[in-house]
Amino acid sequence: MNAEPPNAPDPGLAGAGAASVADAPVGQPDWELDFYSRPVLEADGRKRWELLICSTPPPAANGTTPAPFRWVRVCPATSVNSLWLREAIEAALAEARSQGFSRPRRLRCWRGSMRTMVQRAAEALQLELVPSRRCYALVEWLRQREAEVYPAEPGALVGPLAPVPAAIRGVPVPLPEVARGDRWAWATLPAEALRDAAEWGAGFAGLIQLPPELETAAAVPGIRLFSRHRALAIAGWLAGLEPVRLEVEGNQLVLEAGLEDRWLLTTLPGEEARLASEAFETARAQAGGLQFLAVQAEEQEQRLEGFWLLRDLPDA
Repeated sequence: MNAEPPNAPDPGLAGAGAASVADAPVGQPDWELDFYSRPVLEADGRKRWELLICSTPPPAANGTTPAPFRWVRVCPATSVNSLWLREAIEAALAEARSQGFSRPRRLRCWRGSMRTMVQRAAEALQLELVPSRRCYALVEWLRQREAEVYPAEPGALVGPLAPVPAAIRGVPVPLPEVARGDRWAWATLPAEALRDAAEWGAGFAGLIQLPPELETAAAVPGIRLFSRHRALAIAGWLAGLEPVRLEVEGNQLVLEAGLEDRWLLTTLPGEEARLASEAFETARAQAGGLQFLAVQAEEQEQRLEGFWLLRDLPDA
């Protein structure tokens, strides 16, 4: 792809979607799952294991969002296995049904270390598992529990804890030829415009709830990919990646996706890379970690073939 230098906020995307396809049919919700130890010691001196499940909330419509399904179950440290997990997910399905929630379309698993165990449990229940860090609602809930719930529990671990080992990031892999566009451009969108993103009806979309503290005038940074003849195909390919966040590392523009995947979008000239890294990092911080990725056929085209909201959150 041919690179374009960072530019001023691009007004061309703010109205995108006005002439786009109708919204895709609303199907069953996805569930986000975390099965892991918590900073609490039980009476037997072992760390508490806990299963958290929440439904992925839909983007707010008319300023309102229905309450998501949430479910918690503590697991004895001696029962951490796929059998216990299967039975616990089965109980969560029954509880969700009793509350009027639909059976989930997919399960998203946030932690790579637990992938195999979750996979076995999901397969036994005929649920599709998607290893993905696009578990933004789950991570926010976990943050809230770490700040408010676990410290108040008997046996809570207080004081400095051993730091979490830094994630080992793999070398970014270049996008395959079929997924490369003709060119790309930096862009920004006002947060106010994103509140209507659910109505844009992009061919492929991955929307998330906006942080409640996000200011209306905040400028959300992102990139636009253009391909005159293959925009829809590229959008479909990207949808299968589970896009997570954009990074400028050294002189490389990288798309992180799934659990550990890293895709090289382009290589930037030295000075442009430095300026882009500083500008993108600043804009992302001011936007509460939000970013976006858009796919269009032409720069002047109103139709969006793909649009994803991304957010910078901790790695699993």
